[in-house]
Amino acid sequence: MNSSGRSTVIRSLLPTGRQPVAAGVAAALLAFAAGWALLPQGNKQNTVDWFADLCSTVSRPMFSSAPAPAGSGIAARPATLSKVISCEPLPNVPGKSVTTLLVDFPPLAYSPAHRHPGSVTAVILAGTIRSQIAGSPPGDYRFGETFFEPPGALHMFAENPDPVHAAKLVAVFVTEENCGPLVLPP
Repeated sequence: MNSSGRSTVIRSLLPTGRQPVAAGVAAALLAFAAGWALLPQGNKQNTVDWFADLCSTVSRPMFSSAPAPAGSGIAARPATLSKVISCEPLPNVPGKSVTTLLVDFPPLAYSPAHRHPGSVTAVILAGTIRSQIAGSPPGDYRFGETFFEPPGALHMFAENPDPVHAAKLVAVFVTEENCGPLVLPP
């Protein structure tokens, strides 16, 4: 089918008189996206992220890749639940310990920006965890996958994007002796 044939098929799917409206909506969305990219805080990657968020709302909550602005509805989302399952001194590294933490993410749970004083390796045990470390794009991690956080790195957010199923990870921290602290403010 040639391009004019496709246009005819598309126009035939819209109710009579709606074609100009649909074209106007499409043009407005493109103009909005171009304007967004030209704003001082906008850049090409922000625009790409915005479109990705807009187009991926079927699989996750809209705009979940962006950190939550203060006063937003994020406070209403469930929090993560964590439990220390072990803490042991590292005999070959004086003054350091290894702490293992189990973190449960109820459906749509969200963890805001924070830092960790030591290295952290996270292993996904169930579900999907969406996470972002400053300076890198957000990533979706599933069962058996891992991510690493260097000491002091800004962890922009972590969340369970699934509105129905819980997610779970185990985090292994290398910390100061006596197991703490594990989380620092951003």
